[in-house]
Amino acid sequence: MNVTISNTSEKPIYQQIYEQISALILKGELESGYCLPPIRQAALELRVSVITVKKAWEELERTGLIHTVTGKGCFVADFTSGEMLETRDQLILKQLATDAAYYKSFGLTLEEVIELLKKVYD
Repeated sequence: MNVTISNTSEKPIYQQIYEQISALILKGELESGYCLPPIRQAALELRVSVITVKKAWEELERTGLIHTVTGKGCFVADFTSGEMLETRDQLILKQLATDAAYYKSFGLTLEEVIELLKKVYD
């Protein structure tokens, strides 16, 4: 599991971890049933606090990407390809709604946002 933490990012560290692991799951790089490392081990490897990793794991579980088996660990949820796409789309729509509100606060039109997105997408 390859996760990179940026101390200069505006995003909280737990969110960076959550976003990277959720992307790995939704791209199929972490398959159903994959056991995530224990929270303490992940914290040591990432050089962050246990609380930070715990918060990321909780967010992954809240969104249904992982599930916890008491005494055994946290595992990637069992998804059909359709469910995986639906979950991915739900997460993207949630983020887009937040982003759209931000862009609207500047008075940007949809066309202006699309043009700006095209500049940074490639």
